[in-house]
Amino acid sequence: MRKGMSILLLGGARSGKSRFALSLAQGFEKKTLVATLEGKDAEMARRIRKHRKERGPDWGLIEEPLELVRALGRAQSSAELVMVDCITLWVSNLMLAGRSEKQIRSEAKKLCGILKKPRPRIIVISNEVGSGIVPDNELSRDYRDRLGEVNQMLAAAADEVYLMVAGIPVRIKGGTE
Repeated sequence: MRKGMSILLLGGARSGKSRFALSLAQGFEKKTLVATLEGKDAEMARRIRKHRKERGPDWGLIEEPLELVRALGRAQSSAELVMVDCITLWVSNLMLAGRSEKQIRSEAKKLCGILKKPRPRIIVISNEVGSGIVPDNELSRDYRDRLGEVNQMLAAAADEVYLMVAGIPVRIKGGTE
């Protein structure tokens, strides 16, 4: 894989996305994680600590729940590899901050522009939430729809796309064996 490329990892919760992303990051010295998760409760704080331990001390960190495009721009300036974890929470954060469908789409388009011309390697992680049942309430259906649209946009822009199934990466776009 060349250095300046973009990779999108999709999958369900606990499908192995983060573990696979870390394996793709091996061999890079200057690595930065752009994290969209906010540790608002004890359980989320535990998850953050667990992920930090799994990554190890050689990762830079930018925590940004809303202004992902700006944070990614900062991270690209000094890193060989940037990982964004995750789009799932970013879209949720934008919705909870009152951003409209149009605003979310606009931010996603800006992110796609970066993925189409990455300077370092960029790995973006997102959940695939469209494979389950239809949610029983409007907010959940709206969230599923917004995230599905953003995932489609990112998949179109990324050089490679993988779907994680039970810890197994299935390449669905780009690359060669």
